[in-house]
Amino acid sequence: MISATNYVSGFDAAPESADIAERLAVGPNQAKAKAPPPSSGGKAAKKKKWSKGKVKDKAQHAVVCDKATFDRIMKEAPTWRLISQSILIERLKVNGSLARVAIRHLEKEGLIKRIVHHSGQLIYTRLTTASD
Repeated sequence: MISATNYVSGFDAAPESADIAERLAVGPNQAKAKAPPPSSGGKAAKKKKWSKGKVKDKAQHAVVCDKATFDRIMKEAPTWRLISQSILIERLKVNGSLARVAIRHLEKEGLIKRIVHHSGQLIYTRLTTASD
């Protein structure tokens, strides 16, 4: 049998003799009742609260084209140098599908001309006259 005073494990040194005497003096029921000393780390420490991040407000864009929106599209959009679905959505606060339909309508009417035709983004510009 190995005594507590000459026990040395591969990882830890032998416990202090005062610590052994304290453990032996305390009974098994009293050992559970005794609170452990406060530690600086581990699970007992307060958990870090992560920020929830910034939440962007949900956009309330028009889904149906009313008379005021249609008039604004027909008046303002042909004067812009760069016209795309994204710009119509941002400036006129309309839905994406409504912006695509408006761009097709403006092109059909001959008020804007296509610069780039790509599956992801259609880019148009205003019509220029010979004097521009």
